[in-house]
Amino acid sequence: DRTRLDLPADQRAYLQAAAQLGKPVVVVNLSGSAIDLSWARAHAAAVLQAWYPGEGGGQAIAQVLSGAANPAGRLPVTFYRSAEDLPPFDDYRMVGRTYRFFSKPVVYPFGHGLSYASFRYEPVKMEVNDDGKAPSLVVRTAITNTSTRDGDEVAQLYLVPPRFEGAPRLALRGVQRLQLKAGERRELSWRLDARDLSFVDRDGVRQVMAGSYGLSVGGGQPDTGAPFERATFSLARSLLLPR
Repeated sequence: DRTRLDLPADQRAYLQAAAQLGKPVVVVNLSGSAIDLSWARAHAAAVLQAWYPGEGGGQAIAQVLSGAANPAGRLPVTFYRSAEDLPPFDDYRMVGRTYRFFSKPVVYPFGHGLSYASFRYEPVKMEVNDDGKAPSLVVRTAITNTSTRDGDEVAQLYLVPPRFEGAPRLALRGVQRLQLKAGERRELSWRLDARDLSFVDRDGVRQVMAGSYGLSVGGGQPDTGAPFERATFSLARSLLLPR
């Protein structure tokens, strides 16, 4: 396991020397996990996270950088600024871990990703069913490709629970990837059942909790620069669920 998230010193020096040439610098990072890319984000014209792409990686990277391919990937992890922002490795509490509980500034958030196309989300519409044995929620919106280029959008639905001890900031509850031609509008929907609406309290009990919930649908987490729409709803009854 690493004790730091920094790039090696010689690679940092190489990037700084390249930036001093006065030419646009594009950083292509090949890593299997999160790296502190703070300097690259602040000084490079673009950053491409290529992971470990295999023998076809060179061609794939060239297609993205040249514009022949339109990227739409999303980060499956958070790119933190420093290992010092993380809790001790032997602290097994969830506080400060993963996008659900981490509240400090980051370099790139979980779910982040860019495209050569641009997209607009319409206000969220919801149908709340809180009358039967188990609550459920239907979420609807529409996405329009507002650019002149075809592209994929990765719509993400995040749920914010009522406040309780040990509650996460938010939790991903749905993902849909859509191919949209330039100017195309597409409707999409999710149905969240009782388990989707539930959370686990500090005693390990999974339940749907009565109270006010927040919800967002967009191209990433809310308030991270991605387009999104936000809504709220309430549930009147709690419901215990099996583990």
